[in-house]
Amino acid sequence: MHCPVCGHDCVTDARALLTELPGRFAPCPDCMGLVYDKQSPPPDIDTVEPCPSCGKRFIDEVFARIYRVMVAEGDLVGTEPLAAVGTPLVHPGTAMHRAPYLPPGSLVLLSRSVGERAAARLVAEVPEVRGVVRTGAATPGIKDTDAEPGAYTLLAGCDVRADIFHTRAGPIVVYKQQSALHIEFPRDRDPKILALEREIGRHRPRTFVDACSGAGTLGLAAVRAGVPRVIANDAWYAAAYWTACNLQVNREFLGIGEVTMHRSYDDLRRRPVARDPILVATAAGTQEAHVYQGDLRLLPTVLPAEIDLTALDLFEKADAGKVGQITSAWRASVGGAIFIP
Repeated sequence: MHCPVCGHDCVTDARALLTELPGRFAPCPDCMGLVYDKQSPPPDIDTVEPCPSCGKRFIDEVFARIYRVMVAEGDLVGTEPLAAVGTPLVHPGTAMHRAPYLPPGSLVLLSRSVGERAAARLVAEVPEVRGVVRTGAATPGIKDTDAEPGAYTLLAGCDVRADIFHTRAGPIVVYKQQSALHIEFPRDRDPKILALEREIGRHRPRTFVDACSGAGTLGLAAVRAGVPRVIANDAWYAAAYWTACNLQVNREFLGIGEVTMHRSYDDLRRRPVARDPILVATAAGTQEAHVYQGDLRLLPTVLPAEIDLTALDLFEKADAGKVGQITSAWRASVGGAIFIP
């Protein structure tokens, strides 16, 4: 599929991605690499090159190479620990029980320290690096439609990557633009998906609403669980777009046909935060799905009459007063069961 960030075909369907997964981060018999102390600078030795047999390299060796580029460009002075480089996000992200050996194009680096010159070198010189993102104080996304949205900065390469989440019905693949959406680390048992499956078992909904969808994880899990109609919504453009894209990516597993996109990535990006809900995408088949971009408080104006179950995965769940206010308003205007994952 065409990637809206880099223009290449870096978004693949779920089956193709899952087929490659079992051996993607495993070493071959010829692989070698050192484990480095993450709380100290890397030792002054040459890093291992990618394996000539399989092209992979142990993640600590990759980070040591990144560290040296950042020192050479003045982003680090050379006394910081290896961990100061930043946060590695592998593609695709999956629950891991050992450190990975990275194939080419499998790492998005999130770093508070990296500069533009180093970022360009990393993408050009370190084959494992897919993209480099400079982080900031604000988490990507929006807390409220009236608040200033947060975002990180893509400095070089492409920051589109996938995470793989496991459900009782099977895996789902969730692509996202990492500079524009918050991090989700896949686990063997994801608590939000477990909460959703518990509520589906209790209420047997025919229509489920994910009112704050993010990249679409809960909506996809609901379709995967067999809910006949799923409606996903988010006020943030990147969340709404990638939710729609992820329906297309997973359609083979979801009982839906082709996804019809009613708004393009560029259309949504021109209005990054929406209040009045607009229809972004629809999908039909043995099940159906609808994706909106809009303020969840206005979403009831476009919802069908019967809503059986709603997930309110609010950005600021710690604000009990705000959560209570939104939940009460939703219950009064929409009805049905509500849960906060």
